[in-house]
Amino acid sequence: MTGSLSRQRSPAGDGIEASHHDRFTWGLEPIVSGLRLSREVVNRTRRRVHQRELPSRALLESIIDGLCAALFPTHYGTHDFTDESVDYFVGNILNETLNALVEQVRRSLILQPEGEALDDTALMAEAYSLTKAFADGLPQIRAQLTSDLRAAYQGDPAATSISEILLCYPGITAIIHYRLAHALYSLGARLVARLISGIAHSRTGIDIHPGAEIGDSFFIDHGTGVVIGETAIIGRHVRLYQAVTLGAKRFSADETGTLVKGLARHPILEDNVVVYAGATILGRITVGAGSTIGGNVWLTHSVPPESNISQARSQNSGTH
Repeated sequence: MTGSLSRQRSPAGDGIEASHHDRFTWGLEPIVSGLRLSREVVNRTRRRVHQRELPSRALLESIIDGLCAALFPTHYGTHDFTDESVDYFVGNILNETLNALVEQVRRSLILQPEGEALDDTALMAEAYSLTKAFADGLPQIRAQLTSDLRAAYQGDPAATSISEILLCYPGITAIIHYRLAHALYSLGARLVARLISGIAHSRTGIDIHPGAEIGDSFFIDHGTGVVIGETAIIGRHVRLYQAVTLGAKRFSADETGTLVKGLARHPILEDNVVVYAGATILGRITVGAGSTIGGNVWLTHSVPPESNISQARSQNSGTH
């Protein structure tokens, strides 16, 4: 650039100025060589040296928006629909979205251990098969989401309509993302699923691992700060409020000190459980059906069905 913009303040904001005619010399060749040695040899993080393709978070955001529009076109679509045009819109958006998704799935499979044994043709075939199975399951996902919407409407006296819930409630936004991510996770597209859960976390403040198992008619009210761990199991007609954590109590390690992965370490909530704001439930414990966990409770042991757990302040506190 020329004129008054030819001299620019440095990005560090320290007052040093440099112009196009007076640049600093950095001696970049050994730095670049050192970074290449670290990247490709000493501290290599990619399994395939030649592989630089990664799933795109930005594209997955667009894909999720497309899937939401296909599931609920009147609320998340972009047009006024007739009975005839809505099907055209859904078919068109699904075609575009699934074609984009299959490429992101392919890229995620490359980075998974089982992807190491597959060549490029086999990877694409596996990605297509997985994405097709996901697409076939969309009607069932929508049925589950319909039950979640009904649970929200029945469980919140402030809700005036299903449309209000779809358009305004961060809890249902997080659940939609979770249902889609869980389907992909269960089919084997784990990295894509984790990215989708991260997108939901950024959008809503609600962090649900896609590996968690959650039954129908699930409702998160308000929702900010809710955390649900990978191996959590949640039954039907469960309701959570803001800042609830379903987490691990401890992490097992092997003889080298490395954390052991895949162990069941998060709680089980049976049907018709309500967990109020700020409660923390840790470890592989079971909260029996029909129980209520009060606000700010710290729970690390199983409780039987129909328990009512609150902060201990009197003889009437605790399980009864």
